[in-house]
Amino acid sequence: MQGFTFQSTKSILVEPGSSSRIGELVRGLGCKSVLLVTDAGVHKAGLLKAGLSGLEKEGVAVTLFTDVEADPPVRVIDAGVKAAREAKADGIVSIGGGSSMDVAKLVALLAMGKEQLSDIYGVGMAKGPRLPLVLAPTTAGTGSEVTPISIVTTGEGEKKGVVSPVLLPDWAVLDAELTLGLPPAVTAATGIDAMVHAIEAYTSKRLKNPLSDTLAREALRLLGGNIHEACRNGGNREARHNMLLGSMLAGMAFANAPVAAVHALAYPIGARFHVPHGLSNSLVLPQVIRFNASHAEHHYGELADILTPHAKGHAGERTRLVVEMLSSLPVELGLPTRLRDVGITEKDLKSLADDAMNQTRLLINNPRELSHADALAIYGASL
Repeated sequence: MQGFTFQSTKSILVEPGSSSRIGELVRGLGCKSVLLVTDAGVHKAGLLKAGLSGLEKEGVAVTLFTDVEADPPVRVIDAGVKAAREAKADGIVSIGGGSSMDVAKLVALLAMGKEQLSDIYGVGMAKGPRLPLVLAPTTAGTGSEVTPISIVTTGEGEKKGVVSPVLLPDWAVLDAELTLGLPPAVTAATGIDAMVHAIEAYTSKRLKNPLSDTLAREALRLLGGNIHEACRNGGNREARHNMLLGSMLAGMAFANAPVAAVHALAYPIGARFHVPHGLSNSLVLPQVIRFNASHAEHHYGELADILTPHAKGHAGERTRLVVEMLSSLPVELGLPTRLRDVGITEKDLKSLADDAMNQTRLLINNPRELSHADALAIYGASL
């Protein structure tokens, strides 16, 4: 019997309208003054209203930090830490997408003044302590509310991860009301991102485990079964709820059975060309599955039961059907499907492959070893 370790967020609240209870939750953690980390778009959309009202009701002082950018660079982290210290915040809250939650995790840690960001990249380097932390996602995609990971853009074409259980928040708050206004394209891209988390967790070479497998399968059932409706009818609360729950389950899965080559090849696309993370994953996903098929055909075949319910035949045939389904999904949802659709040309491919090979933290989990030539070929086939 293979042993494994599984870690996740301590407490989870899943309830429509639950962002109004954030004040109650942070009060329960002993907080009197919090920094609320988000981005300008979320603020402008009015998604903070219920959370701010709840905080005010509980008498918790709030300082807003709305300077988060997609693929947050180091300077955003530094600015957030400075804001927390100046506000004398004794807790951190984030209502936002994956970038906001990733920033909030690091601010909660670094505001304590015990560690420097440059010293904690990698796995298990961050030790804590951190400030109390409550996260409420506004997209159904990253699963950051239940992962011990924060991703930082450290230079052109380069992202690094801080991975440590200390980054897991005290509370994850899943409020489907916060996702009702997401445009179809964002719903599609973030939903595919969550599906990739589940797929890569299920096929992860290094830390695959039965608990992550179970979560990944249920995540794919919820995501695959609701993504079309959520994109078509954004006001469908049940579809939105199921997408948010599926995203969280996928996050729990990949936090313990890590993602691999899809993410390794997607990161440089986002960093260099500012393509949304979920779309970056979607653009390379079919070709990575084709590449991995010889080493993970059995697992892909098992997922065919969920992704293509009427799939029949041997594992190779079932894997082919999974590739077809994942290739057609972005087309059906109106997303770009080729690298050239987002401004990438053949002359860019070598630089992308160079950057992808730096993602050793991820590539070690891939079911098939991937070389620079392989990365270049996958980008080329995705062009």
